[in-house]
Amino acid sequence: MLLIVETLIALGKIAFVLAFVFSFAILLTWAERKQPALMQDRLGANRAPIFGLRLWGIFHSIAETFKLVFKEDFIPPAASQFAFRFAPVVALFPVLLTFAVIPFGNQLEIGGRVILLQVLNINVGILFLLAFGSLGVYGIVLGGWASNNKYSLLGGMRAVAQTISYEVVIGLTIIGPVMVYGTLELGDMVLMQNKLLFGWLPMWGVVVQPLAFLLFLPAGIAETKRTPFDLPEGESEIIGFNLEYSGMRWGMFFLGEFIELVVLAGLLVTLFFGGYHVPYLYDSFELSGVGGFVFPWGATIPLADVWVVVLRICSFAAKIAFFLWLQLLVRWTLPRFRYDQLMRVGWKIMIPLALLNIALTGIVLLAL
Repeated sequence: MLLIVETLIALGKIAFVLAFVFSFAILLTWAERKQPALMQDRLGANRAPIFGLRLWGIFHSIAETFKLVFKEDFIPPAASQFAFRFAPVVALFPVLLTFAVIPFGNQLEIGGRVILLQVLNINVGILFLLAFGSLGVYGIVLGGWASNNKYSLLGGMRAVAQTISYEVVIGLTIIGPVMVYGTLELGDMVLMQNKLLFGWLPMWGVVVQPLAFLLFLPAGIAETKRTPFDLPEGESEIIGFNLEYSGMRWGMFFLGEFIELVVLAGLLVTLFFGGYHVPYLYDSFELSGVGGFVFPWGATIPLADVWVVVLRICSFAAKIAFFLWLQLLVRWTLPRFRYDQLMRVGWKIMIPLALLNIALTGIVLLAL
């Protein structure tokens, strides 16, 4: 019976995380068109209605899904059949796994059972994240090679070079927060960020590691292969690794790209912006009593743990929405780098700065 309950709890958490991620990914297909329309003073998607309702074009996502489902799934005769079919799965599946180690809450007690609000709680969560997050590029290079098209192959090769380069930057920037918080487990790292510096300032990663944040953000955008780092897809140059794909196979690459945006936003929030935390809001596990707001000037607002969990999940979603908005803003504002500029920025500027941040962090920790 205990095993059944634990299984149901695990399945419930997995279902919640998948619904959370896919909801944001689907909304991004609409925001990708609506936000630049507002920036460029035009209407954008607004024509697809359901029962006469347009809802600012939000039904376009549904229409595009049906279009991809019923679109012809063309496979080039000279392509490697198995690799061509399998590549979109390899590109999509590892990205979904990375969100398993990101906590969306602390813990909740139901019927005397304490439920940890994290799908996978392991003490090497950051290593798990880096390992599985890097696997998605295999699907891209496999799709480019299997297409038997020189432009697709060139896009896949660009993706490998770009991903390897900026994974080094991401790995080095994460070392700073790991040194400060003393853990590789993301849940513990988020809990540490709810502590206060000087009695009033939340110990968020962006406060104690500002340089790491400024390096992690552009490196993460480069990992998602989005403008201004969209060299693997360069429509005006090589068309990209997905040139020969159509229908839902192309849609899986497209969906994987949007899920990467959600994962990147989740990482930014978790590592640098307190995760699910709301400043000065604590649950009963952290206060060893009744949870609620405890302000530095002495005022308190008691809240039941269930409301603390709801507020924190809403806070987590709002922070992710903000960083998704920021990524779209960057995507529709900046022009594409040249390939030599892309590699030079990564290896000659960002990696030395990341190493400098590690050295400075070590010096400050030793001094304190």
